[in-house]
Formats: sequence, structure tokens, C-alpha cells
Amino acid sequence: MKSLLQDVLKENQIDSNKIVDITVEKLTDNAKIYELSKTIKDLKSQILQIFTMHRDREEFRESYITIPNANVKKEYNFTFDLSKYPSIIIKEIKNLDAVGLQFDAENISIHGIPTQANTTQIEIVFFNKNDENLQEDIKIIPFIVNADPKDLWLNKPSPKDSRFPKEDNVTFKSEFLDKKIVIASKRGRSHAHEGTFRDDDFLMKNLPDDWAIVAVADGAGSARFARAGSQFATEFIVKTFDDESLLNKLSDAVTVYFSKETKENLNEETEIIDEDSNNSENSLSSNPAGDEKIKSKSLIINSLYHNVKNLHSGLSQLATEENASLKDFHTTLIFTLVKKFDFGYVVLSFGVGDCPINVLDKENSSVKLLNFLDVGESSGATRFITMPEIFGKTDMVNRFKINCFKDFSKLLLMTDGIYDPKFVVESKLENLETWKNFLRDLNGENEDETKVDFVDDSDIENQLSAWMDFWSKGNHDDRTLAVIY
Repeated sequence: MKSLLQDVLKENQIDSNKIVDITVEKLTDNAKIYELSKTIKDLKSQILQIFTMHRDREEFRESYITIPNANVKKEYNFTFDLSKYPSIIIKEIKNLDAVGLQFDAENISIHGIPTQANTTQIEIVFFNKNDENLQEDIKIIPFIVNADPKDLWLNKPSPKDSRFPKEDNVTFKSEFLDKKIVIASKRGRSHAHEGTFRDDDFLMKNLPDDWAIVAVADGAGSARFARAGSQFATEFIVKTFDDESLLNKLSDAVTVYFSKETKENLNEETEIIDEDSNNSENSLSSNPAGDEKIKSKSLIINSLYHNVKNLHSGLSQLATEENASLKDFHTTLIFTLVKKFDFGYVVLSFGVGDCPINVLDKENSSVKLLNFLDVGESSGATRFITMPEIFGKTDMVNRFKINCFKDFSKLLLMTDGIYDPKFVVESKLENLETWKNFLRDLNGENEDETKVDFVDDSDIENQLSAWMDFWSKGNHDDRTLAVIY
């Protein structure tokens, strides 16, 4: 009371003196002044409440709140943290519907799957719960919905009236010996954006004498008729092995090669004999005569070699007929020739270029690379079946592999459109953990949740084609994957 009276006197410029001080002392117990002081305190409190309420509203309106960007076609959820503003209530948020999102007032969150890319200003309508009038205010925050990178790429059809037309996307499934095979080949985004052709190709066929073959090729992007080169390579190599007499000889040779009497010498060297020359100096390595295992291995390797060399000759003839350079048909090539014997699955393989062939054992506990890869740090490290230099003495023999597996869960052939984004480097092609991740990816554990179902496989070819739409920054090449399972 005394302080209140002194404040009033001071505000009215009444200076302190003896009379004033005595008067103040006598009024400290004055009932009327006591009642008035309570009213003054209440008024001050109300004024302070009004001030605090307006200050809180201004602080929230001027505060810096960052709302993370959303992405088109991806689930979005953001919850506001109002712990610093306990009296603030967000009633609604305007302009969210323009990007396909909603506001949940109860949970103070923005959620949904954005339907379109946009940069907008969202308006947060809020009020202070202590305001008896619930006066609304607006806070404006910039909000960005990023475009789906896939949508930025055009998908122009390839010109079907051009030389060597080819389908943009192809799928295939069939029986493969006593197993199954699914293949998908998809034009890369870079080609689709420009409206050019898919350069990848593949072909699979069940052959006489219970053999089967699958071939995959990747035409060089810099080659004018790469699409024709890859198609010619797969068709030619498959056709050359569609020969019952040749396959019977291969079966006999394989039986000898893996017989108990000879299987201890698996690492013996093999020569490749060029049928165009009788000069022994043209052989790639020496061959001790008289050994049945070496003879059988030589027969196998030379049978594959001569068909591959005939393919090179065929491509040369094609280039001549088309009045073009052989370089215009540059293409890689990998293939596997497979047969099931009593002692296991024999896989004869060949590769030139940077496309791998891998096999996973029955339990997916080990993985093996079945071909030599032409990879390196320089862009010119890749080799093509059109290059005469690959037929050199020390090069060609290493490109043929003879393997036998009691059983396997998957045998895969792929072009670099799959290899580059999923494995990155050659060393990971025999890394089991990388392959487990790849299998999980195929099983739907990916950003798009796209699954390739190898059990309920009624629509597996379309599932594989859809899975190959995966996004990988900087990797937009054609994609081809063949899986024997």
C-alpha cells in the first residue's frame, strides 16, 4: 500500500515532506484505498496477459521455421514442434491441396504423397488459445515439392522407319532345361530422352541333346549401328550352336573332362587351334599330347572359339554388305551354354566386354564370376567382339570358362546398365554381401518397393521389366538382365 501511494504521488509530482509522509502512513490501512489497489493490480495483470498473448503471437509469426522439402510420389510427413509456443494453436494450412498434401490439426502434421512438383507459399492460420476472441493470424512459409527425377527425362519413341529398327523394351520367359529363365531388356533413359534405339540385345534357345544357350550383348553407344551389331551377335552365336552333331561332341568331351580319371588335372593349359592355319605358332598355348582330359578340354574350347571367330567374320561381312565400317557394329557379347549331366550342371561360358556372368549356389552362400571382364580405369578398356585384336594368342583362351555345379539357385547374365549401378566395381561381383543386397533388392527391398517374385512367377517378366526402372543418378544406360532360376 505504501509503495502504491508513493507511486501515485510521484506520478502526480507531489514531493515527499513531513506532512506527505505522515499522510501516507495514515492511509496505509485505509479500506477504500485497499480496494482500489486490488483493482489496479487486476488491471495490470490483465494488461500483462494481453501483452503476453500478443507477444507470443508475434514471436510465432516472426519465427524461423524450416519445413523439409517434399518429393513427388513419395510419402511425406512433417510434424510441427510447438514446444516453444505452448499457447499457439494451428487451425489450418492453406495451399497444401495444390501439391496434394493434407494438414492434420490434431497431430499438427503435414502428410500425404505429393502429386506434382511446385514451389509455393503455404499459409499457416493460427491463433492464441488465451485470446477470448480467438483472433486468427497468418504465418507464410515457402514450401518446395521436388520433381521426381524420372519425370524430367523424356520418353521419345525410336524411329521405326530407320535402318535396323528395334523394340524399346522386350521381355521373355521360358523353361530352361529343368529350370526357368526370365529376361528383360529395357532402353535406357539417355536413349529414350533422345528418341534413339536400345543397343542391348539377347536371345535364349533350348538346343538339341538337352543343351540350352542364352546370349546377351551390349552395343557400343558410340557405334552407328550398335543396335544391329548386338542383335546380329546374339542371333548368330545361338544359331551356330543349334547343331546336334556339335552338341553331341561337346557332351562326350564334357563327360570325359569331368570323369573321375581326369578331373584331377583341371588347371592344365589348352591350345586354341586356328582352323585357318596349320602353323603351330598360331596356337595360344602348348598342349601336352595324349592326355584325354586335355584333348576333351581342347575340343570344348576350340568348338566355342571357332563359333566366336565365325561370328567376327559374319559381322565383317555384314559391315561390307551395309557399306559401313566394322566399328559401326561394335558390340560386347556374353553367352552361356548349359547342360545338366548326372554329375551336375555344366556351364560353358564366354565373354568379351564389361558384362558379367555370375552363378549363386543353391543356398545363396557363395557366388562365382564365370567370365573375364574387360574393365579398367580408362574409357577405352572395354573390348568388343568386332575387334580383331581380341583374337590374340594370350587373350582369347582366357575368355572361355568350363564350370560344373551340382546345383545352383540362380545363373545371371547382365549388361553394364545393371552392373554399374548395382555393383559399381568388378571386385563386388564376387562379394557375397553385395549379392545378398542385390537379391533383397530384387525381392522388393528398394526405393520403389518393386518386387520380382521368383516363386509366384506368373507375371515375372513384367515384374523384372518394372524393377529395371530403378533410379540411379548418372546411370541411364540400356539395361538387360537374364536370370536362370
